[in-house]
Amino acid sequence: MSTEQGAGPRRFRLAVGATTFGVASILAACGSGAPVSSGSGSGGTKVPGGTAYLAEAPNASPNYIFPLAPPGYFSTVNMNQFQVLMYRPLYWFGNHGKPTINYRLSIGQAPQYSHNNTVVTVKLNHYVWSDGETVSSRDVVFWMNLLKAEKANWGAYVPGGFPDNVTSVSAPNPTTVVFHLNRAYNPTWFTYNELSQITPLPLAWDRTSASAPIPSPGATNLPDTTSAGIAAVYKFLSATAKTPSSFATNPLWSVVDGPWKLQSYTATGQATFIPNPKYAGPVKPTISKFVELPFTSSTAEFNLLTSGPNKITVGTLPTHDAPKASTLTSLGYNINGNAFPFAFNYFVINFNNPTYGPVFRQLYFRQALQHLVDQPGWIHAFYHGYGTPTYGPVPIKPANNFADSLEKSNPYPFSPSAAKSLLAANGWHVVPGGTTTCAKPGAGPGECGAGIPKGLPLTFNLDYASGMLFLSNSMQNLKSTAAQVGIQIQLSEHPFGTVIGAAVPCKSSQASCHWTMENWGAGWVYDPGFYPTGGELFSTGASSNYGNYSSAQANALISASHASASASALNAYQDYIAKQLPVIFTPSPAGTPVAGGPVVTASNLRGFTPNPYTFINPEEWYFVK
Repeated sequence: MSTEQGAGPRRFRLAVGATTFGVASILAACGSGAPVSSGSGSGGTKVPGGTAYLAEAPNASPNYIFPLAPPGYFSTVNMNQFQVLMYRPLYWFGNHGKPTINYRLSIGQAPQYSHNNTVVTVKLNHYVWSDGETVSSRDVVFWMNLLKAEKANWGAYVPGGFPDNVTSVSAPNPTTVVFHLNRAYNPTWFTYNELSQITPLPLAWDRTSASAPIPSPGATNLPDTTSAGIAAVYKFLSATAKTPSSFATNPLWSVVDGPWKLQSYTATGQATFIPNPKYAGPVKPTISKFVELPFTSSTAEFNLLTSGPNKITVGTLPTHDAPKASTLTSLGYNINGNAFPFAFNYFVINFNNPTYGPVFRQLYFRQALQHLVDQPGWIHAFYHGYGTPTYGPVPIKPANNFADSLEKSNPYPFSPSAAKSLLAANGWHVVPGGTTTCAKPGAGPGECGAGIPKGLPLTFNLDYASGMLFLSNSMQNLKSTAAQVGIQIQLSEHPFGTVIGAAVPCKSSQASCHWTMENWGAGWVYDPGFYPTGGELFSTGASSNYGNYSSAQANALISASHASASASALNAYQDYIAKQLPVIFTPSPAGTPVAGGPVVTASNLRGFTPNPYTFINPEEWYFVK
């Protein structure tokens, strides 16, 4: 799915071109940066109404409104902090800060598994669309019809996974949906990773053009029931969803079943919501307006934070401004440095890059690159203590029952000398401070590896998201450290949406496949695949397998974790990925994954709880006096 210019006291500044920045020099340059934590407040007299302001992550405004998003738009920015306010998913995840399902806030009741876990029956709670239609099993079928036809255009698609593993879906009555599966599955996995993908869609969207008649509730023989019709419906909805200027004005998107309606959306990305008067869910909004504010950098956000809580109600303390935390508390903010998303951070490498793909496919090279990532040093110097290391695909924070012991260790600790030894032992002429080249081509022991020509230099680009100083400093440090072993990393930075949009699965023959490394600064939040098996990320051909990683053993381990509820199946998968490095792991910041930094809330705000999957529930918020 993922902050900062300016300097605070004891901020560490990396000198461009330096070559000797190891953990010791980093630790000497900064103070302890111990996390600050304070509660969200209690007591006070509830005051109805008011406007709450949420700070968007820098350069990361929503840009796609249709819930069935393609890979280039498949982000928490679009889904968890925008779409779900208006269009509720079948199941809501995040329960008082815990990474579990929340049935109280879900459209679907607890699913019932039968016939040896090959049939799943879901009963629906009472929700309504703002046009008067009741949210029904037919709306779920509409979603499934779209998904079946357009799965290749969906960011969560994994060949053989959802919806391929559903042989049929039926709606025996308006409040019941029945899924028939192609084999038995682990019920926890299927609920958390497959049923979780579903967002019921209003039949008012079952149209092929803006001029087509709006279907009335209960209409039959709609376009989604034929292959030609469903293709035309998707084409219309997807094209319309990419026009932010019409998000608030197009009648199509005004049909909502969530607690909020979009009142306005500006060219800069400011989204203003008002309560949906027809919302039938369990918690009705108390505040009268909710506004998401765009920022070009975390410095701009911090400057507005210092104007007082009437400007930003929920935001992020940029990690580099951690020494200034007392300034915000004195102005009336609470700071929570212990809230982490259920996510892990990494950057992707392109296994299909026509020049460097053969290098990236060598495990020894990925191990060498991982040894150059100074996770403890980065957390101390650039995250100011507001971070947690990432050693594998299952996060260790927030506390959960999924991560095993290997996730809490470090298979590849920071060590430039280990990286140098790995390169030298595998056919590379290592030139510290210069450019390392392949001296021994070939696929045998002590040689560079298949497809790597003699003389190939280790010089490539790493593109990262702009506006986040903790990320910029980390990448500058990686560049400096890599130079110690002759790896020359050319850095570039672009807005979040540009970076994640460039990191798409591709074939080496495609012009779009020339990217080498992309780092959007936010890694992956386990949503909507909440059970952390990684099928959407690391299965061969998965839509979110941005780096084109492919491993028959990884596929088998992922498949086993989908079938078995045993912890050993999940452990075997996560341990394999931690050691095989399909991506390069980096520290995960506290707070929101894109912004990076502890959560800041106005001291007169109540009802706010950080969601480990980054969902937001402003309908639960209220002010006190």
